[in-house]
Amino acid sequence: MHNAVDPLLVIVLLSNFFLLGTSRLRAAINGSAGQGVVLGALALAVHGALDLQTVLIALGAVLLKGALIPSMLRRATREVAIRREIEPLIGYIPSLLLGAVATGLSLVFARTLPLEPEHLGSLLVPTSLATVLCGFLLLTTRRKAITQVVGYLILENGIFIMGLTLIEAMPFLVEIGALLDL
Repeated sequence: MHNAVDPLLVIVLLSNFFLLGTSRLRAAINGSAGQGVVLGALALAVHGALDLQTVLIALGAVLLKGALIPSMLRRATREVAIRREIEPLIGYIPSLLLGAVATGLSLVFARTLPLEPEHLGSLLVPTSLATVLCGFLLLTTRRKAITQVVGYLILENGIFIMGLTLIEAMPFLVEIGALLDL
């Protein structure tokens, strides 16, 4: 299962760029839902063993981040009857460039952190930092409240990824963090 971790993290990074570059609200909501499903698979892949705690965290991530919250956002989009983000504070191309810079800086900064030996060669910490920064970028540079909520969800996904590095050391804290999504 550990061989699947880095490809899943690359999918998370690519979805960050997709979210930064899309102007369609529905596509942004679907992108965050897809990222939530990938996070559920990532929770299983990081720990390999299928114990009850890991399965519950993965299932909770898929249900909350991949189904429940996106369905509520889709409903809100239908009720408000908007389809596009018009005139974000920072355009889509500059957002993509800032996202690329944030991802590069995350890769550089993660190498300077004192990490456990099992996380040294992994993309887990850089992806976490890059996802937090991209979520913050979405949160602060978009005008529509629904897109800002998507930005908050992406920011929280980065925190969730960082929590996956701590699940064995502090399982209760990670479980509480997963419950805070609700």
